[in-house]
Amino acid sequence: MRNIMEDKKEKLYNTMGSEIADGFTCKPKNFDANKPIMHLKTQLFICTDERCGKAHKDKDIAATLRELIKEVNLSKGEDRIKVVRTGCFGACRFRSVANIYENTKVNGNLNNNGIWLKNIHQYDKEKWKRLFIALKENRSIDELEEFKQVPMSDPSFYK
Repeated sequence: MRNIMEDKKEKLYNTMGSEIADGFTCKPKNFDANKPIMHLKTQLFICTDERCGKAHKDKDIAATLRELIKEVNLSKGEDRIKVVRTGCFGACRFRSVANIYENTKVNGNLNNNGIWLKNIHQYDKEKWKRLFIALKENRSIDELEEFKQVPMSDPSFYK
C-alpha cells in the first residue's frame, strides 16, 4: 500500500511568503501585481558575467553571499541586504566588481549609495561579513580602507 504523503509534494515558499510555482525557485504560483517587494536596506549587485565570473573562485558567489548574510542575521528585517547577480558592468579591468545600492527612502546610507567595489574576488568570508556589518551600521565605506573602490571619472572629461 502506498503512503499518501509520497503522492504529495512538499510546498515551497519564497522569501515573500508566496507558494512557489512548480519548476521554479522563487516565482510565485499565484501572481499578485499589487504585492509590494520585500523591504531591503542595501542591495549589492555582483557582476557574474564572463570575465568577472571567472575571477571568482566560487562558481555561485551570489548564493554563498546570501548564506553569509543569513549568518550575520541580515537576510530579513529593517537591515536586510539583498544580493543580485548582474551581467557586465563594463569595469572588467578592475576584475570582479560590485555596486552598492542603498534604500535611502527608508534607512539606507546616502554616502554608500552608488559605491563600486573592485577586486571582490579577493574577499574571504570574514571580509564579506565585515562589509555587511559596516553596511548595517551605516558606516561610510569611503572611510574603510580595506574596501577598495573603482575610481569614477569626472563627467566633464567626456565633454
